[in-house]
Amino acid sequence: MTINCKGTLIDLSSPKVMGILNITPDSFYDGGKYKNEPEILHQVEKMLFEGATFIDVGAYSSRPGAQHISEEEELKRILPVMDLLLKHFPEIIISVDTFRSSVAKETIAVGAAMINDISGGKMDTKMFETVANLQVPYIVMHMLGTPQNMQKNPVYKDVTQEIISFFAEQIFKLHQLKLNDVLIDVGFGFGKTNAHNFEILKNLSLFENLDAPILAGISRKSMLYKTLNISAQEALNATTSANTIALLNGANILRVHDVKEAMEAVKIVAQVR
Repeated sequence: MTINCKGTLIDLSSPKVMGILNITPDSFYDGGKYKNEPEILHQVEKMLFEGATFIDVGAYSSRPGAQHISEEEELKRILPVMDLLLKHFPEIIISVDTFRSSVAKETIAVGAAMINDISGGKMDTKMFETVANLQVPYIVMHMLGTPQNMQKNPVYKDVTQEIISFFAEQIFKLHQLKLNDVLIDVGFGFGKTNAHNFEILKNLSLFENLDAPILAGISRKSMLYKTLNISAQEALNATTSANTIALLNGANILRVHDVKEAMEAVKIVAQVR
């Protein structure tokens, strides 16, 4: 199971780790933390040193109720950071966290390797055509509604089956457009209650039937810290527990704030595989 990132084949049959770089002032865990060049470079160097294969750069906060920003503002935030990272780490594999086709196009043009779309193609009708033309790996995430309203009252008859159906439909459309590298992200916390989140985690292995690499993004999310009645800052141990379950249930990529601990989970799970 490989994906092609700018001519480099990444083998996902052994799970990889994607480090999160939020350059937003209002992300739920690390908002505003990386606002100048030294802070950004230090954090990315640390994540690469600890074993991250990908760095996921996001300039649009998608936490529940997050403020909507314009396309111009998103590009103004992300392009200088991409330039900085590619200058200092020429071999870096950057994933851009965006749902806008224009942002996808501009960031790939300056050196990003893949696109991570929280809306799975639902918030910009040109996204599928754009990534197919660019021929870059594309992560389809499932989200009910938008970041502004997704947690108001999410309802499903059967959460696992409905999300599998969504992916089957989106993957079919992308394959029709001849895009080879399609990955899926079930979207923990995006239009789901805690019960939904844990049901999906329990059933994650069912998503392997879609024959697409699975990305799990559970790091420090409210499904963990609210369950334990702690804060996101205290949820590292819970994240490692959830990541381990995700790996045992078929996750190919862990998207995390804490790379070292995720890499340890990957190595321990490999021993029992």
